[in-house]
Amino acid sequence: MIEGVKQQKWWGWGEEGHAYSAEGKPKFAPFVLKMTGLDINAPIKPAPKFEDLTVPPSILGDELRAKLVDALGEGYVQDDDLTRVVHAFGKGVRDLMRVRRGDLGRVPDVVVYPADEAQVAAVMDAVVEADGVVIPFGGGSNIVAALEAVPGESRPVVSVNLGRLNKVLEIDEQSGLARIQAGVFGPDMEEQLQAKGWTMGHHPDSFVWSTLGGWIATRSSGMQSDKYGDIADITRGLRMVMPGQILELRPLPSTSSGPSVREMVIGSEGRLGIITEAWVNVHRIPEVREIQAYFFPDYYAGLKACEEIVHSDAKVMMARVSDAIETQYIMANGKETKSKVKKLASKGIQKLMESKKWDLEQIAMSFIGFEGSANDVRYQKGLVGKIVKKHGGFGVGSGPGALYDQKKYDTPYLRDYMLDRGLVCDVSETTTPWRHAADLHRKTTKAFNEAMERIGKRGVVFCHLSHSYHSGACQYFTFVVNDDTETAERNYDVAKRTIQQSFVDHHATISHHHGVGEEHSPWLEQDISPAGVFIQRKLFEGVDPGNNLNPGKIIHDGEPGITSNSPR
Repeated sequence: MIEGVKQQKWWGWGEEGHAYSAEGKPKFAPFVLKMTGLDINAPIKPAPKFEDLTVPPSILGDELRAKLVDALGEGYVQDDDLTRVVHAFGKGVRDLMRVRRGDLGRVPDVVVYPADEAQVAAVMDAVVEADGVVIPFGGGSNIVAALEAVPGESRPVVSVNLGRLNKVLEIDEQSGLARIQAGVFGPDMEEQLQAKGWTMGHHPDSFVWSTLGGWIATRSSGMQSDKYGDIADITRGLRMVMPGQILELRPLPSTSSGPSVREMVIGSEGRLGIITEAWVNVHRIPEVREIQAYFFPDYYAGLKACEEIVHSDAKVMMARVSDAIETQYIMANGKETKSKVKKLASKGIQKLMESKKWDLEQIAMSFIGFEGSANDVRYQKGLVGKIVKKHGGFGVGSGPGALYDQKKYDTPYLRDYMLDRGLVCDVSETTTPWRHAADLHRKTTKAFNEAMERIGKRGVVFCHLSHSYHSGACQYFTFVVNDDTETAERNYDVAKRTIQQSFVDHHATISHHHGVGEEHSPWLEQDISPAGVFIQRKLFEGVDPGNNLNPGKIIHDGEPGITSNSPR
C-alpha cells in the first residue's frame, strides 16, 4: 500500500468492511426468491482467504527492476503478492468469480507508482526497451476485462498505478476549464473543485472507485450526462505518454485539424499510451439541485415521456426510468419505515394507481433531476410535469429522489453479496435510436428468458433508461443467474452472449460507456463493420508496433462470445 493511494479489496468491490446488507429490508428476500428461486437467508460460503491463493512468481528481471527503482525509488516499485493480485483484474463478475476460486491468470510482475509525468515517461521507456508490457491502472473498477494481461504472456508485465497523480492543477475560470491529473478519484477531484465553487458534473456508478484517466480511457458516461455530457464532451485537451514521446492536445472548444486525435485517445484503453492529465469542462455549482420521483403505468410510457422531454425545452440534469422488474427491485430494496406519515403516503400512492386501473406488476419508477437557479428549476419541473401527465404518469415528490441520490454509489457492492449466495449478477448497457428503444427492450428480455429455459437455470433480467440523447437513449440491463455449480461461468457466458448479440441484432451498440476490453471485443466487427476494425487495428499497430501497450484489448481475433479468458 502507498500512502494516499486508495486500493480496493482483492476479492470484491470497494474497501474492506464495506458491504451490502439486506438488514431492515423485509421485502428484499421475498423479491429475490420470487425472481430467482434462491433463499438469501440460507447459509453462505465463507469469504475467500488470501493465504489460500497460489500466486505465480514474478518474472521481472533484475535489470528492468533496477531501472524502475532508479526512476521512482524503491518504495514505489512493489512486487508483493497482494499488490500484484489487486492489480491483476478489474471488477467484472468474471474477474470476481475467477479470483474467488484462485484462477489468477497472468498476474503483473510488478506494480509501480509514478509521482509525475516524467516518471511515467521513464517507466514507459524502460518497459518498452525491455520489450515488456505496460498496463495503466486507475481505480481498478473496470468490468470489461481491460486490465488483465494476455494469458500466457511471456514478457514482464508492469502495472502502472496513477494514484499519486491526484491533483486539480489549475482552473481557468474565464473559460470554465480545469487542468486535472489523470489518477485522481472522483470524490477527491470533486472535493478540490467544489472547494473553489466548481464541479465537473461527471458521476458514473463507479465514481467512488474510478479516476479521471480511467473515464477518458473507457469513454465513460455519468448519471448527469444529460446536462454535462459524457467524458468525450467534457474532455477538451489532454497529455498522454507514448513510447519515446508525449502527446499534447490543447484545450480548444473545437478544431478542424483532420481526424480527431482527441477522439482516438478517448476510449483507447491504454492501447496508445498512458494519459497523465486532462483539461476538462467545469461549471459553477448550481444554486438548486433536486431529483424528483415519478411513476408511469409501464416502462414504455416512461420511454416515450423521456423521448419527449429530450425534444422539449426542458433541459434536465438526468432522466431515468426503470422497467417493471427493476421498479420492484428498487421498492424491495428500500428499508421498512416506521413513520406513520410515510406509510399513509405509500398507501395513498397505491390507491391512486388502483384508481387509474394500473397493473401494479407493470408500474415503472422514474427519477428526473434538475439543476440551476430556483426560477429555472421551477420552470423545468413544470414542463416535465406536463409531459409526465401526458404519458399517464404522476409525480411523488423529492423524497425517493433524495434517497436515490444518497445510495447511488452502493449498487456495485450488491454483486459481491449475490456471489456469496450463488447468484451471478452482471450488467450490459447499450444505446439505440428512439425508434428501436422499446423493441430492443422487449426482444432482449425475451431472448434472455428463452436462454435461461434452454440451460435450465432460474434467472431474471431488468433494465432502466439511464442517458438520453436527441436521437436515442442508453438502456442499462442487469441480469442475474442462479447457479452455484461448476457450470456457473459457462452459464454466465450464455446470458452475457445472448444479451450482447441481441444488442447488435436490434440496432444497438455493444457498449455505451463501459468500453470494450476483451468482454465486448468479439462483437466489434458487427458493431463498427470489418472496415472499422481494420482502421482501429492499423492505428494500434502504427503507434505500438511491438504490442507493448495493454495488448489484447479492443481488437479481438476470436469468435463472438469467446474471450481469451472464457472457460473452455
